[in-house]
Amino acid sequence: MNSPTTAPDPADAEIWTLRLYVAGETPKSITAFANLKRICEEHLAGRYRIEVIDLRENPELARGDQILAIPTLVRKLPEPMRKIIGDLSNTERVLIGLDLLPR
Repeated sequence: MNSPTTAPDPADAEIWTLRLYVAGETPKSITAFANLKRICEEHLAGRYRIEVIDLRENPELARGDQILAIPTLVRKLPEPMRKIIGDLSNTERVLIGLDLLPR
């Protein structure tokens, strides 16, 4: 007897696009990246892409995502866009901000 199978949920395979805005390799920027990488590996393994944007090299890119402070993490995909400011050391706050945990 064949058992019914369910198709994989397309949302499960969705690639998360994250942008981390920094200003050079400051201790806060390095901490933010390390925290983001750890959180992504634990909660989005194989389903994320991190783009680090150094505003010292590309200041014009701050306008597009309306960056007012650094470091700032922007979740571009999945929509809606979300922003989290700081070094991302409060894991629970980051997970809630990214909608990986309920508010």
